[in-house]
Amino acid sequence: MTAETSAPAPARPVPLTLGAAITALEGAALAVVGVSDMVSALSGQAKQLALNEFGGLVIVLLGVLPVLAARALLKERRWGRSPAVLTNSICLPVAYYMVQSGGAMIAVGVLVGLLGLVGIGALLNPKSTAALYAPRED
Repeated sequence: MTAETSAPAPARPVPLTLGAAITALEGAALAVVGVSDMVSALSGQAKQLALNEFGGLVIVLLGVLPVLAARALLKERRWGRSPAVLTNSICLPVAYYMVQSGGAMIAVGVLVGLLGLVGIGALLNPKSTAALYAPRED
């Protein structure tokens, strides 16, 4: 009898995990905003019920894509990186306009901008790239 030794699977790189976590957080936040929009429409706070309901649904659906991309990144699937980088890139102009609006939004805008930059950096990190584009033995 010979004991087969199998090499342990390499651990997922920390930058890839960080990028996936930030992307999932952004997607979840987007979905929460969409649900909030729909709830405000149902509670009578919105002036145009159908428009707010539809808009909220679209925002929820837009929040699902980053969450799915983050899940794919955690499974080290290549396709997840493009929507994740796009989501993080969109954070930058959003952060800019939040900072421009002033008040308490300055702090939130800075946080959104930092999350976007860190997410982009983590996802484009050479360790993340190596993990996503390594040859597979499937």
